[in-house]
Amino acid sequence: MDHRLSPELEELRRTVEEFAHDVVAPKIGDFYERHEFPYEIVREMGRMGLFGLPFPEEYGGMGGDYLALGIALEELARVDSSVAITLEAGVSLGAMPIHLFGTEEQKRQWLPRLCSGETLGAFGLTEPGGGSDAGATRTTARLDPETDEWVINGSKCFITNSGTDITGLVTVTAVTGRKADGRPLISAIIVPSGTPGFTVAAPYSKVGWNASDTRELSFSDVRVPAANLLGEQGRGYAQFLRILDEGRIAIAALATGLAQGCVDESVKYAKEREAFGRPIGANQAIQFKIADMDMKAHTARLAWRDAASRLVLGDPFKKEAALAKLYSSTIAVDNARDATQIHGGYGFMNEYPVARMWRDSKILEIGEGTSEVQRMLIARELGLAG
Repeated sequence: MDHRLSPELEELRRTVEEFAHDVVAPKIGDFYERHEFPYEIVREMGRMGLFGLPFPEEYGGMGGDYLALGIALEELARVDSSVAITLEAGVSLGAMPIHLFGTEEQKRQWLPRLCSGETLGAFGLTEPGGGSDAGATRTTARLDPETDEWVINGSKCFITNSGTDITGLVTVTAVTGRKADGRPLISAIIVPSGTPGFTVAAPYSKVGWNASDTRELSFSDVRVPAANLLGEQGRGYAQFLRILDEGRIAIAALATGLAQGCVDESVKYAKEREAFGRPIGANQAIQFKIADMDMKAHTARLAWRDAASRLVLGDPFKKEAALAKLYSSTIAVDNARDATQIHGGYGFMNEYPVARMWRDSKILEIGEGTSEVQRMLIARELGLAG
């Protein structure tokens, strides 16, 4: 099996690498310190076509696939994860549900703007008290037969890209009825930003990802047309499980980028920092630590690219996506911890990228399914779970 990138993908990788180092790296620290969304960087990413990478050209996309998206995410996350998660959420969670499950009219209405980065979409799944139990949806939507509108009530939490000045929609899961056995019918509904009754809270005060937008949302008698139903009624939960499977590949690529960024910064620092009369990189203890970090990043890269390749080929990929997400998020935390240790006191200073990486790494073991959920999925795919 040849794991080398095609010339087109290698060109994409180099282009995003240059953008990350030349445009993102000099500016993102200030945005991060101010907890400010980097609109100018996001606009440039849109002009580059990054938000349209895995979508067809007929909708304004670049005609690529998830492998191309993962490559872009990895290169961005080598420098900063706030920018990378803005892209990941905008593509995997914002636009992909409409691409996979939307009507032709919904695709024509939303995808061109989402692919250009002019508009961001969000994915309203998680609810307060729900956490990993995404099926425990309490948000409701009833169809008003007089107006032919969905009336939505409830709340969502931890929703990325949901409150920026360029957020255009949130796709929300809601209970729209009950099955014969009493279990809920969960559907997905597109709610445009600014709809009356749709309230976006102030940004969360987070440990990391400080330059990305994350909010709590509330819905009080929010009315949207019946045509805003995404896919079939009652299939919303299954649709979002598919979205999460794909999104885990993207998060794995992002986590790999962070892990590799820790290697990059540690190699640089180990060559420059002198102690006891020589660079600390001359010490075998530092050499072995960085070698182990690079081994982990390399293995994580193989894992997410394998999962992405299976997705692109149309092969089953659920287990491989969970494996990649579990491993890459684990070693991202490991590498961030080790990079901080290598930097010593300077690793605790926010002016150094590894301090940001250390703060950003932990959420990777939580978002898009916790590590415990990934183990459940892997066990189930092995036939071990009932």
